[in-house]
Amino acid sequence: MTDLLFSKVSRRHWLRQGAALSLAAAAPLRAWAQPQATLVLGDQAGGLRALFEASKALEGVPFAYRWANFQGAAPLFEAQRSAAVDTAVAGDLPVLAAAVGRTPLKIVATRVGKADALGIVVQPDSPLRKVADLRGKTVIVSSARGSISQYQLYGALEEAGVRRDEVTVKFVLPTDAAAAFASRQIDAWAVFDPYYTIALQQGGRILRDGRGINTALGFITASEPSLADPAKRAAIVQFLDRLARAGEWALANPEAYAQAYSQLTRLPIESARIITARASVTGRPVSEADIAALQTVADRSARDGILPVRVDVRAITDAQLWKRLA
Repeated sequence: MTDLLFSKVSRRHWLRQGAALSLAAAAPLRAWAQPQATLVLGDQAGGLRALFEASKALEGVPFAYRWANFQGAAPLFEAQRSAAVDTAVAGDLPVLAAAVGRTPLKIVATRVGKADALGIVVQPDSPLRKVADLRGKTVIVSSARGSISQYQLYGALEEAGVRRDEVTVKFVLPTDAAAAFASRQIDAWAVFDPYYTIALQQGGRILRDGRGINTALGFITASEPSLADPAKRAAIVQFLDRLARAGEWALANPEAYAQAYSQLTRLPIESARIITARASVTGRPVSEADIAALQTVADRSARDGILPVRVDVRAITDAQLWKRLA
């Protein structure tokens, strides 16, 4: 793919891209001699793996690891719920939704990105010009209930004075929604990177992005069984140390990061540059401000019916696990 802008793409092509984004699912096991533990690192669309491979921050770690890649947060947290992954990476609302779904997890680190890495996209020639025009329309949200895109959509509707019952909302996983959007079966799509940037480069138009609505915070979660295992707990701390190192490298080497992301996902370098420039790369310990910001999301989501119950963020956070680099 050389010129994505204003090009049309077939369902088959989108599915090939989706498969490329999932290529990390069977990543080889990396090991240190007589490793202390083995971690399965959950990822979304290859983003975290690309960061680590580009920065080489996991080289020489005293534990074995492999990557497990998913197209969105919903299937990733299903894997964490079933103990198929030790760690997961996701935005604010998906973490809360996973906690409501009884996923045994703790938030152990914060990542900071940019709120314009997601938004509501419409067709280039769509008559929809503002969020208020969504009245009576159907909006596809990726990936599932409790996604950052659902939170962004509901925030945009409230901002525009549109009642949620005036819009039909359907939930579709990103690769399926991408194919439908490309074949013009979807009028409006609330989605996140990398699918968001790809849709825009296919000619899609932004109706409203996440700035002023979303926190732009992401989180690393660890499963409670993994944290209860002393060897895995120590390995997770070491992984978080390397996450901070990887983020520092990415900020200092944006082009190398984009090139590595492009190679891993097989996305055009033009798309990779945009995606990585606004990705959550910095990793840091969970702060009181992070807990407060996430609690605001939890309270609003319970109020709006996105979540069936209110989540106590502090109760699902382990702010003591990782405080500083070793």
